[in-house]
Amino acid sequence: MMDLLIQYGLPLITGMMGGGGIASVLKGSNMGGMGNMVAGALGGLGSGPIMGMLGMAGGAAAGDVAGGGMMGSLLGAAVGGGAGGAILTGLAGTIMNKMKG
Repeated sequence: MMDLLIQYGLPLITGMMGGGGIASVLKGSNMGGMGNMVAGALGGLGSGPIMGMLGMAGGAAAGDVAGGGMMGSLLGAAVGGGAGGAILTGLAGTIMNKMKG
């Protein structure tokens, strides 16, 4: 159960936080509150498989290598989810706002 929370729950939450954070910093990427949260959550959830394809073996495993143990897993999942949420929200928001004109 704890593995599921680390693998999916924490990146989901930190992805939403990263999405909201980047939208407040980059005004051209703001899609509104709900849009930022959804894009951030998707980016947070997608960050694990993307990190795995890049050879980092997912946020939790990368945290194990960096910090060791449970705290490393939590830190890796949180950072990976937040970064994934910020990146996807920034890209999606910028593209959407450019298409609007």
